[in-house]
Amino acid sequence: MDSVMTVTGPVAAGELGVVLPHEHVFDELLREYRADGLLNDAALAVQELGHYAAAGGGTLVELTTQEIGRDPAGLARVSAASGVRIVMGCGHYRDPYLDRDRFDRCDADELAAAMIDEVRHGVRDTGVRPGVIGEIGSDRWYISAAEERSFRAAARTHLETGLTISTHAARWPVGRAQLALLEAEGVDPRRVVIGHCDGVEGPDYHLELARRGCFVQFDGFGTETEFDMARGLGHLMRLRAEGLLGQVLVSHDVFLRSQLKARGGPGYDYILVTLVPRLRELGLDEAELRQLLVDNPRAALTGERS
Repeated sequence: MDSVMTVTGPVAAGELGVVLPHEHVFDELLREYRADGLLNDAALAVQELGHYAAAGGGTLVELTTQEIGRDPAGLARVSAASGVRIVMGCGHYRDPYLDRDRFDRCDADELAAAMIDEVRHGVRDTGVRPGVIGEIGSDRWYISAAEERSFRAAARTHLETGLTISTHAARWPVGRAQLALLEAEGVDPRRVVIGHCDGVEGPDYHLELARRGCFVQFDGFGTETEFDMARGLGHLMRLRAEGLLGQVLVSHDVFLRSQLKARGGPGYDYILVTLVPRLRELGLDEAELRQLLVDNPRAALTGERS
């Protein structure tokens, strides 16, 4: 793929610049996080993304699914106003957010057909088209029956459209099972991003995933504690030492109000402003930083080979 679909239209892959591969601009997670789990202020979103653009950011991958408040038209307006390119996701999130009545009545092919229609024609009457599949996920340490149907639908959508699949695999090493299921459906591991890997103990898990060919995503930088930050850096440096830096993605996973800069959080520019200097102190050179921030996420979205 030589271009990536954004909420304002296709963009040449070489023009994406710095990419945050796992973020949220709008979402609704009130059932778990109460008022903190609601991002619905477009003007504030433009302001927050402005900080990212000012720090050198170019593109943001927005992985809010329809179950948790995806707003295609809102994303298009925020992108146009902020100057940040936004790649919108599609697909279904995880239990307990899935519409179990719908999942019990639809098979994987029917779910995939609806996703493929969005990719080809846009979401409802907005005309806004997804550029990635995700985030699709597992709530626990296993893949539930409904989640399995979601993953199979995602795989079939990928095979029809070529879009990369980005997953939610928090706390437990369920990314192994996710990758195996997608591979069984015929998906090339290079087109799979396993998310929230920094929340799972390593290094064996991360090394295994990277060696199987998928992208290992550490997406809690700035939004977790200093302990988690240090642990994530350790995971990243271990993969670098093993010659697997080309399989690593970094992001923040901003999804709560308290994580916005206006509310005292790290915002969307933390990686560029704070993490990059720490990576330099750890010995990464400018070519490696470009690999992490520009080349790897571009390859993840397009499927290009390094």
